[in-house]
Amino acid sequence: MTEQIRLLQEDDWAAFQQLRVQATVESPLAIWPTRDEEAGRTPAEVRARIAPTVFQAVFGAFSGDELVAIAGVRREPLAQVAHRAMLWGVYVQPAHRRGGLARRLLAAACAHARAQGVLQIHLAVNARNPRALALYESLGFVPYGREPRTLRVDGVFYDEILMALPLDRVQ
Repeated sequence: MTEQIRLLQEDDWAAFQQLRVQATVESPLAIWPTRDEEAGRTPAEVRARIAPTVFQAVFGAFSGDELVAIAGVRREPLAQVAHRAMLWGVYVQPAHRRGGLARRLLAAACAHARAQGVLQIHLAVNARNPRALALYESLGFVPYGREPRTLRVDGVFYDEILMALPLDRVQ
């Protein structure tokens, strides 16, 4: 079955939160909040995180009625930085990996950002995640820095690679 990708709406909050909680357990080095922090968000907080506005959007991939992948993009409303957005919360359930779903999901998020006038998308990825790094590079993201000790999990520090994709230079 081919997954369907669409912009999430506020009433997708429960499925979004359930998938985020799963992500914190399955990929704790890729997701910032802990399981308890993510599970502790109120329905109102989750709805606000995924409500589509001109400054934020979260895309989801559905296999049937099940949400199996997510990716968010958000930007600041300030005029001098509104040309750039941050890609965040990218997660694909393990059973749905290696079939191009992440690529299609990210393409939808980037196309949406471009349509909103975004000229550059930034992201941060764990330096010890070579598969994600390779995916982002294959999409045209370019590393521009490394943030040391960004994440600490079980007392171990992890660096993040900072990357950017200039949308006004990509065909």
